[in-house]
Order: sequence, then structure tokens, then C-alpha cells
Amino acid sequence: MSTDYQRARVELGRRLRELRIESPDGRLTGMELAQRLGWPQSKVSKLENGRQTPTDDDLRAWAEAVGQPAVFAELSSRLKGFESHIRSWRRLLAVGHAPVQETWNTLVGETRTLHVWDDHVVNGMLQTADYARNIFERLAEFRRSPRDTEDAVRARMKRQEWLYRPGRQLNVLMWESALRAQICPPEVLAAQMDRLLGVVGMDTVRLGIVPSDAALRLPPGNSFWILDDRLVTVEDWHAELWLDDAETIALYRRVWDTFAESAVFGAEAQQVIARVRRSIEV
Repeated sequence: MSTDYQRARVELGRRLRELRIESPDGRLTGMELAQRLGWPQSKVSKLENGRQTPTDDDLRAWAEAVGQPAVFAELSSRLKGFESHIRSWRRLLAVGHAPVQETWNTLVGETRTLHVWDDHVVNGMLQTADYARNIFERLAEFRRSPRDTEDAVRARMKRQEWLYRPGRQLNVLMWESALRAQICPPEVLAAQMDRLLGVVGMDTVRLGIVPSDAALRLPPGNSFWILDDRLVTVEDWHAELWLDDAETIALYRRVWDTFAESAVFGAEAQQVIARVRRSIEV
């Protein structure tokens, strides 16, 4: 499913290809341009086909290599236009939550490694259907969006099939407060804790819990997802941010690694989850 930022990256790639073909030195092949730049030919191909986001340095080098250094300002402006893309919830949820979940299914399906930080609710990749249903119902009521709860729940549950595919890895950190959030009836929350206790030993899941009394080197901040090394998404009340420049992705990975220093894993994580489970009065 195409997204605004992906379309913008494809358009930038087309512009780069156009500049290569219309070089003052004559029509350059991708291989010839790669040799001039000292790059692998695959990098030229990925940039031209919108499968890799260039840096400012890449664009400057490209403009100079095709004999048109003055075009760098235009290319840089295009890049800045989609490095940080704000996806308004009002626009995204105009037809309900299910289409948003299907977009996420496509994104996750193309991803091999996820690093996630959740500070307010249990992560969607590990939610039970009942827990997810309560989340969608409350958000639809709050945002006055169409009620397509059951379709949204089915889409989210479908995404969890990713956890059972070889070669996939979910690295998820959750603050203990996220486990305790009374966003659903006690019996639903209790069942959700049972689900978390059961995933701790999964080969494809590395679940870390940051205890509420753990020393933190950073404030918790917003929840975020890192998809491989190509995209970060950050959720806020008004919108979802999609960030795909290398510097920002590296920054969020450092944030994740910092939170991981305060987290407990394995049997210790189970102890925290079990403690929360015991506190729930069903």
C-alpha cells in the first residue's frame, strides 16, 4: 500500500534518473555514474527506484557527478519535504481504524526486525483480541471516527502471524505502567497478562519490561517503532510521524538501547508481569 512519503521518495528517484540521463556529458549509464561516485551500482539503482533515502551528501555528490551542481538546492528541498511526514489522524481515520491497520500489516510484513517502545498500553503485536477491541472502541469514541472495531481487531490479529515466520524478530520494551493501564475490564487485562507471560519464551520475541521503580537515563517520552533500519514511526494525539532519514533512525535506536538498559528480560520480566497479574481483581 503506497504512502505519501514513499511516493515522494519515488518522485525524487525519478528526478535523479532524469538528471543522469540528461547529463551535459551525454547520457550516463547507472554503472558509469556509480563509478564516478565510487558507489556500488546497486545504490544508484535503489536511489533511482525510490527504495533508499538519500542523504544531503548523496544528493550533492549526484548533482556534481552529472555536471549540474546548481541543482543540489532543488534536490535537497525535495528531501526535506518528506524526511519527516506527518500523517494526520483526522485524515487517516476518516473511514475507520481498519484501513490504518491494513497499512501497518503491509509495513510490518516487509520488515524482518522490529524495535518497539511502548509506555502507555500493551504493544499491538502482543495484544489479545479483547484487549485490542477495547482500545479501538475507546479511540473511535474519542476521535469520533467510524466504528469498524471488529474489522480493525481482525486486521491487528492478522498482523501477529508475523511472529510465527522464520527470520523475524520483535524486540519490544514496555514500561510497567503500560501493563497496569485500566483501559479495559479487569478480566480482559488479566487475560492480557497471561498472554504476555506466554510469549516470553518465544524465539521471535525479545520482551523487556521496564519496572516502574527502575532508574531511567531518559524520560519515557512517546511510544515508537523502528522498522529494520528504514523507518521510525512515532504516535502522538494529533498524528503519526513517519521518519526515514538515517540520522533520526539512529537516534531512535540509541533511545531504545538506553531504555533497554533499565529493562528486565526473561524470568525477571515474567516476575514483573506476574506481579501485575496478581494485583488485578477479577
